Amino acid sequence: MCRSNTGWHRIYEKNHLVSALPSSFVCTGRFEEKLFMNLHPLAGKAVPPEFLVEVDQIEGAYYKRQPDPEDPNQRVSFGTSGHRGNPLEGSFNEAHILAITQALCEYRQIRGITGPLFMGKDTHGVSGPAQRTALEVLAAHGIETFIQKEDGVTPTPVISHAILVYNRGRRDRWGDGVVVTPSHNPPSDGGFKYNPPHGGPADTDVTGWIETRANQLLCSSLKGIKRLPYEQARKADTLHEIDFVLPFVKDLETVIDLGIIRSSGLKIGVDPLGGASIGYWEPIREQYGLDLTVVNPTTDPTFRFMTLDHDGKIRMDCSSPYAMANLVGMRDRFDIAFGNDTDADRHGIVTRSVGLLNPNHYLAVAIDYLLRHRPYWPKTSAVGKTLVSSSLIDRVVEGMRRRLLETPVGFKWFAPGLLDGAICFAGEESAGGSFLRKDGTVWVTDKDGILLNLLSAEMTSCVGKDPGRYYQSLTEALGTPHYTRIDGPVTSEQKDRLKRLSPEAVTATELAGESILFKLTRAPGNHAPIGGLKVVAKNGWFAARPSGTENVYKLYAESFKSQSHLEAIVVEAQTMIRQTIGGS
Repeated sequence: MCRSNTGWHRIYEKNHLVSALPSSFVCTGRFEEKLFMNLHPLAGKAVPPEFLVEVDQIEGAYYKRQPDPEDPNQRVSFGTSGHRGNPLEGSFNEAHILAITQALCEYRQIRGITGPLFMGKDTHGVSGPAQRTALEVLAAHGIETFIQKEDGVTPTPVISHAILVYNRGRRDRWGDGVVVTPSHNPPSDGGFKYNPPHGGPADTDVTGWIETRANQLLCSSLKGIKRLPYEQARKADTLHEIDFVLPFVKDLETVIDLGIIRSSGLKIGVDPLGGASIGYWEPIREQYGLDLTVVNPTTDPTFRFMTLDHDGKIRMDCSSPYAMANLVGMRDRFDIAFGNDTDADRHGIVTRSVGLLNPNHYLAVAIDYLLRHRPYWPKTSAVGKTLVSSSLIDRVVEGMRRRLLETPVGFKWFAPGLLDGAICFAGEESAGGSFLRKDGTVWVTDKDGILLNLLSAEMTSCVGKDPGRYYQSLTEALGTPHYTRIDGPVTSEQKDRLKRLSPEAVTATELAGESILFKLTRAPGNHAPIGGLKVVAKNGWFAARPSGTENVYKLYAESFKSQSHLEAIVVEAQTMIRQTIGGS
């Protein structure tokens, strides 16, 4: 049996991360061997020099290596957060960005998107080269493009904000955007994602079209791609270097009560983890007079200042206690502290009371707080959550007499509702969320880690207790959830069977001693296919879905009874999955 003062557990199964392990963790019994056999001995420790990437080698591979379009691992593949890959493995190279950007230009023409494109990038070593490649194609197509001045970096939520501010009130010439980022992935990785005119992540019909066309271009040895030399593209009349920072910072007061944070004198610590939010926290401090300290103002494409994640990799995951070990170690210096991943679409909240707060716990707390302190939000607006997020959110929403919108995984499902105010708050279990301005109008339609971080400071200032203590009060009233996630190995054929399951394929009638209430292959909130299965009983549930990038399936489970009940759910879930998709 495993116990924690916070109820937050990070269990490992076959070397895969399950959930989270705070410093207060205590483990006894049969899971102990599993935990510590698979945890890297340097997890949470400083990065040894031999673990650092060779930035020149990665950049060289980006330009020189030619991907093999016959290899599925080297083709363009848009997951829930764009195309990601590694130049050294032939999955993120100049050819990919040329093909994707050309396909994007063709898509814009077909859809009649004639306004500007707002482009951001993060601090990964290959993000700069990829942005330069994209600018060559955009300039050749005459697309008006805005980038941060002085070759600066720009977070994902800032690009969403810029798109929406530009498009506000327009009937034509809508703008859209691109962010060059692999999110929290290791330093050797690159990523490229597209945000259409609604400002949020592109839906599958959009990314599917771009992906198909880009792979056609790869297969034709890039024939038909228009591009200018980089120096010529930099001088094009269509390229504009602007400041994204101050407009975003000055607008924050419309969505967060920064006055109450200032008047409370709250001591705030921030670790941008070397990412794109690094240039935003000092202007926020100056603009609003906050007692805010950036504990690590360094950027370095090797991310040598990080601590190693659970598996011994450098990963800028602000929801991981290992990657966040530096800030967690400083928690007693601040009233509240927080971090972001490299494109700042995720949040990590560090409290004095419990250390790094589980993302599911913080989402429930944020929703409860906001529904009590945003009187001008539309009473009919729903709270959006992905179906693998904690059911504690369901209980919070029900108690506040709001409607719950439960969707498949992916923030794209929330963008239209956030845009028109039908959704007041949207969150997903991987530490991402956004919500409306104080007046009930749209803020951004993508995940905003800066916003969710500042909310934790507002909350602490307003109610006099940090989010960790707020969560403890919430569970006293609504029950304590025990939550886990496990990755299990599957073949490509098994992944396909899991993705196409019907509810009738599950013949079980009970889950861990309780009658099964629902067997879902479509999300309750929008009836969209979930690409997997969710089974729900009175006091527990599990969901399984295939990974988009690896031959594994992701198993999520939760119990409102006990840790042992959770373990029983996991065991029975694994049995049901084996019976429905095959395997041992």
